[in-house]
Amino acid sequence: MGSTSAHNNGGLGRRDVIKRSAALGLITVPTMGFLSACATSGGGDDNDKKTETPKGETSAENPLGVKNGAALEAFIFKGGLGDQYAKDAEADYKTKYKADVKHTGTQQVGPKLTPRFAGGNPPDVIDNSGADHLDMNKLSSQGQLQDLKALLDAPSMDDPAKKIRDVIHPSTLDKGMHGDKFDVLYYAFTIYGTWYSQKLLDAKGWTYPKTLDEMVTLCGEIKKAGIAPWTYAGKFPYYVHFNLFAQIAKIGGIEPWIAIDNLEPKAWTSNDAVKQVVEHYEELAAKKYFLEGSQGLTHIQSQTAWTRNKAVFIPNGSWVENEAAPTTPKDFGMAVGALFDGTGDKMPTGTLRGEPSEPYIVSAKGKNPTGGMELLRIMLSKKHAQNFATKVKSLTCVQDATEGMTLSPGLASASKAVKAAGPNLISLQLQEWYPALTDEKIGGLTGQLLTGDLKAADWIKKTQAEADKVAKDSSVAKFKRTS
Repeated sequence: MGSTSAHNNGGLGRRDVIKRSAALGLITVPTMGFLSACATSGGGDDNDKKTETPKGETSAENPLGVKNGAALEAFIFKGGLGDQYAKDAEADYKTKYKADVKHTGTQQVGPKLTPRFAGGNPPDVIDNSGADHLDMNKLSSQGQLQDLKALLDAPSMDDPAKKIRDVIHPSTLDKGMHGDKFDVLYYAFTIYGTWYSQKLLDAKGWTYPKTLDEMVTLCGEIKKAGIAPWTYAGKFPYYVHFNLFAQIAKIGGIEPWIAIDNLEPKAWTSNDAVKQVVEHYEELAAKKYFLEGSQGLTHIQSQTAWTRNKAVFIPNGSWVENEAAPTTPKDFGMAVGALFDGTGDKMPTGTLRGEPSEPYIVSAKGKNPTGGMELLRIMLSKKHAQNFATKVKSLTCVQDATEGMTLSPGLASASKAVKAAGPNLISLQLQEWYPALTDEKIGGLTGQLLTGDLKAADWIKKTQAEADKVAKDSSVAKFKRTS
């Protein structure tokens, strides 16, 4: 669970917190290397009393009323994007409010913070990303997440005439809702898709395919050239869902996908696009178009195989450029392609999955939630949005922040793909709302599909059964999507 001393748990010993968390059902036993960590404040003792938030005077410069000298604790996921960009924003907070900022960068957000939430002593602001993240749905339903309406209504750092809600991507506002409460700020804007080396394609005379059938044909040519067409993170097969799920929505249309997001009966089995897409993956597996041994690779290992040209394509998000930088040749020409056309598509050629990512939350029961929101306001300035693009080669939710900047190859390709897609950007909720379902249960089935151990028809039937189980499970908080 990570090393957490007694004083960090509001006086509770770490073992007591873990015992209490287990007894309350707050800790989920991880499967397939994924921890769906749930957290709450337990109930009924002194640890559940909310600390009074230190308040300062509000002003044009300090619209949220941060108290001068009020310390801030930030817990930042340190994965593909690193955490320097957050430290840079924290430095501005520290200077502006003459306050100490305690920073923790980690890949184990859930394991380290489950006892903190259970002990009633969570940090103020958290980048809740990575495989081992906290279950935000449970946190929200238990009142642990700060309502961020005050942040949305605050003036932006760059133009006081514009509120924060006016400068961020509209989908960020939609995705951060739990019911009628906006309590998650997805800071990054990630482009998901099929990533490849433009240099390799050019050298071999290959063209990025437009259709699923063209992809199968090209895979045959690639295999004959002695290269694997595809690789993927077999240890975390939900990476494949970044493409697979969006491909279903592209072909079948967003309405049938909304039924999937809403866990409706027969949403998987009655959608012809599901059959079309899953059978495509079954064919790729049957023809052995995946790099041998991919099922045993982590995301880093699969990305390294890809940057070394052992495989041509990889399903991933736009953080990959930064995460794979240590092994990427300078002239690699990293690029991302749009979703493929199938048969009878409801969405046009060029449709792309692009959506808010990197979820930031502020603890309602932290010591300084006002400061947590102010840190996010600082991060949403053009200065820090551009710093993010420079440092981690990724877009933020701040609209038009990178205009006029010279972008890295992968980011330039992603930006071009977004412009080409226009309004045809797909955003999905299933993986955010029900990660245990998608990443563990369906992920396990996808792993079997890609090794040829599960047929498409069985994948669909079993996926529907798993979704039905979640739909009927009263212990899982449910959310409804209308558009």
